[in-house]
Amino acid sequence: MLCRDSCAVCGESLSMRGKGGMVFMGERPALQPRLRAIADLVPPGCRLADIGTDHGYIPVDLLLAGRIAHAIATDIGALPLEHARQTADRCGLTDGIDFRLGDGLAPVSLQEVDTVIIAGMGGDTITEILSAAPWAREGPLLLLQPMSKAEVLRTYLPEHGYAVQAERLVADKGILYPILTVRGGSMLPAAPDEAWGGFLLQDDPLWGLYLDDRLLRLRRAASGLARARDSTAAAKREEVCRVIAALEKKRGAWENADSR
Repeated sequence: MLCRDSCAVCGESLSMRGKGGMVFMGERPALQPRLRAIADLVPPGCRLADIGTDHGYIPVDLLLAGRIAHAIATDIGALPLEHARQTADRCGLTDGIDFRLGDGLAPVSLQEVDTVIIAGMGGDTITEILSAAPWAREGPLLLLQPMSKAEVLRTYLPEHGYAVQAERLVADKGILYPILTVRGGSMLPAAPDEAWGGFLLQDDPLWGLYLDDRLLRLRRAASGLARARDSTAAAKREEVCRVIAALEKKRGAWENADSR
């Protein structure tokens, strides 16, 4: 299926960049690295819901590639959802996507989907979405991509009946983003260094850089707590310093293993 000529996509040598992550080039739009990494994890033939779809780039890409036959795209905002409709319309895919206005997973039911993407928002917001939809623990594959506060999400998941099956990192515009593959299930609680440093990332080539970024943030936090006059600041700083020490140990072990 090709995009309509009127959108200057098909049959043109020109490109058009959509806000947020898609470049229309030739017959198939090209996703930015963060969105491409998420899309590549979507199982072929699945029943997909893209939560907080924004411009609808991932479901449009997957439909154009023939990876899925239909998708549900939701957003809490009417304007982003209209942008998603426009993206689909440019590519002649309006009938392939069910656009739904609503908060988080509220517009979706378990019977409709087996794969759910929740991406492009803070880890704390993702936890709120999952807490409001307990059925998400009952079977669907969850692809979770926090833009910030990943440590909040990693702590939340094992405490609320979710098991992290895989995690990977992707670099996009100089920033490293984690993507977690999750299902309902049991796992051990996340230790503080796991919450900050990630699950199952030892073989990821970007893990060393990710740990460097985490350590930088934690050292800044420790420095701020050292100057704070709050009565609890000293205890908080000790906790942060313990996490720093654990991540430094992991960073060293990872570097030594990588050099062998």
